Parts: sequence; structure tokens; C-alpha cells
Amino acid sequence: MRGLRLLRAPAVLCAAACALLSAAGTPAHAHTALQEASPAPGAKVGTGTRVIALTFGGLLKGTVPKVSVAGPDGKPVPVGEPVVVPGSTVCATVRRLPAGVDSVTYTVLAVDGDAQTNRFLFRVAEGAKAAPVPAACRGRRLPSPPVEQASGFLERQGTAVVGASAATAVMAAAVGVLVVRRKRRGGTAAGGGDQMTR
Repeated sequence: MRGLRLLRAPAVLCAAACALLSAAGTPAHAHTALQEASPAPGAKVGTGTRVIALTFGGLLKGTVPKVSVAGPDGKPVPVGEPVVVPGSTVCATVRRLPAGVDSVTYTVLAVDGDAQTNRFLFRVAEGAKAAPVPAACRGRRLPSPPVEQASGFLERQGTAVVGASAATAVMAAAVGVLVVRRKRRGGTAAGGGDQMTR
């Protein structure tokens, strides 16, 4: 009997150790895995899609995932500030999607605090139906996408260049007026000199 008890003890310890190892082996990001998305990975949607929605298994409390969208050429599409709603769903508005194969990139914080970034592709076509807006996102005030995000600094730089060009034109016009005035004054003096020479 003692022998059986001695044999059972290591078996119980081994089973407990295996259970702990299997639990420890479960990735912490399993809870933050993407469960649903609109547009869904590989889906075909229309250019009129205005909301990106991502539903996760669970999100670290107090955190807001980062969401970005890119067109077929890799250029970013303006996305509004993401909003987390009950049910671990993230909603964000988006500007008009360019036709072609677009992508959604999202970064979430796992329970252990590690940041995880993933990306999926979907197709955008003219005339296709817009991606459905999940019930969790409907009727909510979502921040509008920024205007400058698509072209970024280049757009602001272009505005600055236009302003600089306008300022240059004004300065050139002012200098031109001064030159004309000086010529007129100089012409009168020269005319007087000619008259005096005569």
C-alpha cells in the first residue's frame, strides 16, 4: 500500500506540473485576439465605408488600440480617434476608401502589457456595398478623421509655399512701385538737366 502511495504522489505532482505548464504556455495575447472586424479580412466593400470596427476577445482596461488604414499605394487614409465601446469593440471613422486592396493595421496591449501589432487586407470596389456598421458603433459620436493625415506635412508645406509665394508677389509689387517712382523722379531731374544744358 505504501508503495502504491509513493507511486501515486509523483504522478499527482507530475499532473499538477503539467497543468501549470499548460496554463503558463497559454499566450497572454489570446484574450486580445481579433474576433470580428468590419470590414472583415478578405471582404469586398464599397468606397462608401465610413466606419472601421474591430472586436477583440478582451482589452486591457483603460487602453485604446491604435488603428490605421492604408490604400493600395500604401498611403495612409485618415482615421478618426478610435473609441472603445462595451463588448471590447473599437469603432473609428474613416475617410473615403480608395479602390483596390486596402489594409487595416491595429496595435493592442495584451494583459501582460506587451504591444502587439497585426494587419489584414480587404478589397474596396466602386459600386460595392459599404461595410456594415456593428450595432455597438451605431448612434455613437465618433471623432471625425483629420484632414491633414492623408498628405501630412506636404499639405501644410504646400500651403506655406503658397503663402510665401503670395508674400513674394506683394513684395515684388511694392519694389516695382518704388522703382517706377524713382524713375519718374529721376526722369524729371534729367529732363531739367537737359533743359539746363540747352
